[in-house]
Amino acid sequence: MTIRHIVFFSAKDKADIPAILAGLRELGKIPHSDVFEVRENTKADAWSREVDVIVYGEFKDDAALAAYKADPIYAHAITVVKPLRDMRIAADF
Repeated sequence: MTIRHIVFFSAKDKADIPAILAGLRELGKIPHSDVFEVRENTKADAWSREVDVIVYGEFKDDAALAAYKADPIYAHAITVVKPLRDMRIAADF
């Protein structure tokens, strides 16, 4: 069963969006995902502009997602991005 992992971020300071993108793109080096993307929100939806950056990953199962989150690159990305972000919302389905 494929697990889809989506995380939405907002930046405390919009000038930090490039640094957030760079920090999150490091997660793409973790080998446990089948699909992995980090993108800046186009903000095309007039009703919701809070989200600045989106992470999207697909994992073959819960074990692959857990291995991804246990990787040292994941821990490092948190130390880079957490001080720069305001909101973080994650969903798995």
